[in-house]
Amino acid sequence: MTKHLTGVRITRGMMVRTAPVLALLLSAAGCAVPAAPAAVPPASGSPAPSAQPTRAVGAPHPARATSSAPPASLSAVGDQVVVIGDSLSTGYGTSADDAWPTLLENDSKLGNHPVDIVNASVNGSGYVTAGDGGATFMSEVDEAVGPAAKVVLIFGSENDMGADADQLRKAAADTLAAARAKAPDAKIIVVGPPSYTNDPEPARLTVRDQDRAAAQEAGDAYVDPIDEHWIMGQADTLIGPDGDHPSEDGQRYLQQKMEALLEAALS
Repeated sequence: MTKHLTGVRITRGMMVRTAPVLALLLSAAGCAVPAAPAAVPPASGSPAPSAQPTRAVGAPHPARATSSAPPASLSAVGDQVVVIGDSLSTGYGTSADDAWPTLLENDSKLGNHPVDIVNASVNGSGYVTAGDGGATFMSEVDEAVGPAAKVVLIFGSENDMGADADQLRKAAADTLAAARAKAPDAKIIVVGPPSYTNDPEPARLTVRDQDRAAAQEAGDAYVDPIDEHWIMGQADTLIGPDGDHPSEDGQRYLQQKMEALLEAALS
């Protein structure tokens, strides 16, 4: 800011440096020496200067403070898991909300591996047997599996009991090959049909054997619920009133079993 005196433009610095000279001239002329100019207030509308806060040595500069929380756009995206299956995976006998794939997605204990479940299961389907809408495990793969899948988990199916063994084996092999083609980097886990008794029917064992052979030929992981005694001895609480489909407790049981498989696959 500038101030003006008798037509001479004088800046603040000039006023300080010329003050002694002006005093002598004014004194010689018999004039009173004016008091030192008061501090000039800021112009209307201009912000008043404010004192800068002090900070301790070593403290971060306020403008550089950072947050340890990642921005929302960088939040982790769950690993995609595609479930191919039958009514044991749809919640039939309970509800879709109680189905083990839904429970696994909503209440996963996978820690660093949150999961995004795509449940393509259809009631009544199998590798050979067509379920609702004519769906088979192959059509479920065609519809749901893509390059984003980290794991393709195929569960079942007792619906293929009675099918020709060679036809079943080929259908299983073709389904696994299709899943591999659609998701080249995914891990494929084949889970055979469970038995609720210690004396499974021969037809059930045939399904187990053909599914296992196809998985082994493809180099995919195979899990045998019969050999591992899933549900056996606990059917009174884990299987619902129809004697075939899991109860709510049974769905939670399957959730725990599948969660262990996925944790191993994603680690």
